[in-house]
Amino acid sequence: MRRLARKEDDCRRMGEVAALIMAAGRGVRAGGGVPKQYRPLAGMPMIRHSVLRYLSHPAIGRVRLVIQPDHRDHYQTALGDLGLETPVAGGDERQESVRMGLEALREAAPASVLVHDAARPNVDPETIQRVVTALANHPGAIAAVPATDTLKRSDAAGRIGETVDRSGIWRAQTPQGFQFGPLLEAHRRHAERRFTDDAAVAEAAGLAVALVAGSEDNLKVTTEDDFARAARLLMASNQIRIGSGFDVHRFTAGDAVTLCGVTIPHDRGLAGHSDADVGLHALTDALLGAIGEADIGAHFPPSDPQWAGAPSAVFLRHARSLIAARGGAIVNVDVTLICERPAIAPHRAAMRAAIAALLEVDVDRVGVKATTTERLGFTGRGEGIAAQAVASVTI
Repeated sequence: MRRLARKEDDCRRMGEVAALIMAAGRGVRAGGGVPKQYRPLAGMPMIRHSVLRYLSHPAIGRVRLVIQPDHRDHYQTALGDLGLETPVAGGDERQESVRMGLEALREAAPASVLVHDAARPNVDPETIQRVVTALANHPGAIAAVPATDTLKRSDAAGRIGETVDRSGIWRAQTPQGFQFGPLLEAHRRHAERRFTDDAAVAEAAGLAVALVAGSEDNLKVTTEDDFARAARLLMASNQIRIGSGFDVHRFTAGDAVTLCGVTIPHDRGLAGHSDADVGLHALTDALLGAIGEADIGAHFPPSDPQWAGAPSAVFLRHARSLIAARGGAIVNVDVTLICERPAIAPHRAAMRAAIAALLEVDVDRVGVKATTTERLGFTGRGEGIAAQAVASVTI
């Protein structure tokens, strides 16, 4: 990262570098129920990984998204908290979508622009920097990796027709970077033609495009195998951190208790400034502790009247948002409820589902258990309920 910081001054001399992240595809071929760019990947939507790589890079001064117009709700859920500029509505083809994104950047007039596919969530900062640096001496530069496998061309019957010489053959990736004005002009001039990437548009306009080293880890996620590999890479590149939480609430008059987001009829309630959900309070503290934050009381003081009777879901979502804002992801959480009554087992599945929905993780990443103290102590005497929680996150 020191090397990247040293390059930042060079980038300032070059003028502003904008990142245009392409997410206008339908993304339905990969399955999963939502467009692939918004599918969960290593604890957060895939598109968020890509966006955070550019937001956190010292050379990038502006990030703009191009999205499918009917994906606004998906966009808001995945990225609405990041304070990005209004996304650009894309077209029917990628080339058209890039041109529309470039037109949207015209008023800002960045010196150069990096075009990146949202489906490449594991781009590393060094690759981004190599493309940016190359633009000091070239009108265009793309990340690419040399072909290492033997290449075969098939005949009409599906047999080997010939072996292709792989020397000088590269596999193009993104980002693909260009001086802004020439790329916009190239897209305008060749809007009626069809090209497979922006480098081809630039080549057609006579712009020289340099090749810089990409990375085999900078894969484009398309298939289920790609999703699995990308998840492994993202998890491996991050630091795993553990947090723990503990909370207690005493019984009071009432007819129900709220535990882990589920309301359970009971002959008493739990006393607390909020809804006294001891399970979610312990879990919130565990998540806050994993990122070195102060406890739940510092974020939501009991003396503040606005939190009187508040649903503890608010607290848990706040902890999740702090993790996401740092580029982190929740790996798994585990809550243990300690009480004699009410019985937890009948509600365990609903509790897991409620927590998973609040944290936006798969339910198999959520554990909820219950135990007693063999009638010892205040929980054994039926005076209240305790909870402890553990959470692991990647940063």
